[in-house]
Amino acid sequence: MAGTGESRAAFLLPKDRVNDLIDLLWARGFRVVGPVVRNGAVVIDEVRAVQDLPVGRRDDQEAGVYRLQEAGGDLLFGVVNGPGSLKGIFYLPREPLIEMRRERGGFAVREVAEETQPVAALGVRPCDLAALEIQDRVFIGGRFRDTHYERRRQGLLSIVVNCTRAAPTCFCSSMGTGPAAPAGCDLALTELDGRLLVDVGSAAGEELVGTLALEVAPPADVAAARSEVDACATSMARAVDRSDLPGLLFDEVESPQWDDVARRCLSCGNCTMVCPTCFCHAVVEVPALDNASSQRVRQWDSCFSYEFAHIAGKNFRPRIRDRYRQWLTHKLASWIDQFGTSGCVGCGRCISWCPVGIDLTAEVAAIRARRGGTPS
Repeated sequence: MAGTGESRAAFLLPKDRVNDLIDLLWARGFRVVGPVVRNGAVVIDEVRAVQDLPVGRRDDQEAGVYRLQEAGGDLLFGVVNGPGSLKGIFYLPREPLIEMRRERGGFAVREVAEETQPVAALGVRPCDLAALEIQDRVFIGGRFRDTHYERRRQGLLSIVVNCTRAAPTCFCSSMGTGPAAPAGCDLALTELDGRLLVDVGSAAGEELVGTLALEVAPPADVAAARSEVDACATSMARAVDRSDLPGLLFDEVESPQWDDVARRCLSCGNCTMVCPTCFCHAVVEVPALDNASSQRVRQWDSCFSYEFAHIAGKNFRPRIRDRYRQWLTHKLASWIDQFGTSGCVGCGRCISWCPVGIDLTAEVAAIRARRGGTPS
């Protein structure tokens, strides 16, 4: 069964009862987040009612292109994705870590620990849940655990939407992260006409289905949902050949393709900001005007910025070719050595939100075509 990894009955949630699910989650103390429209794009933010979802919208995406369109109808999850992902919910763009205050005879330091609320992620995509699992390895998967991330991450309830339409920039199928929800999510939804097919993936999900008293889905609906997800997988126009990826990128450290892409790349960092797995950050000291206290603040940074590699008076990645090579090689190759998985989930955001339309899948293919210095 899609999204659950085991055979369980599927259920039907009529679209006019989605508010019942949202209300139930808030009543149980969850902060419900999901896709919402902000400033002409879809981001992940609070959902109080079904009207907060991008109802009747769909997205047009291509390399360097993102537009929301009014599609009409009752589609709740017609938009594949936008620049926002779960990254910004659990790993905040900017947050104070500790506060320091001068006191008589010295100073005091305390950790800034904000109150957190369990999150119910409604309508996130399978690739975004895969990205969150990668971020878990970065922040809480090792010996040293990030307590700020961990507090927000605890108690997550995941209600994933299987993809029945791929944006032209999507390539999750080749990365093994979609378009069907992974095992381990609590509920997996597949949108059908007037209703949502609900697959149960956990005891918590099963309990929600029981509370809502959902009816068992007829076999025809189950088959229709599976067929649409399968069709989505085969419709993806982009792909990454992962057969020898780490070796290819490590071998081609001097590929002329790095110079080629550097002539187009603006080094703006958009790709890293929208990437659901990128985690580069800076830690800065912010003194208060009272001259008696300060905060240590973590804020998102990008390996594409010139200053990011400036250490002890020397910059070890001064050229754009150096920074693009670092980003791509880390994400698709050395990330595997560090965390046991690729750092790319194939969401395609880096392609859509690149202002000059650089396409990660095309760059990998070009490096492969020029392997050993052979011109493409």
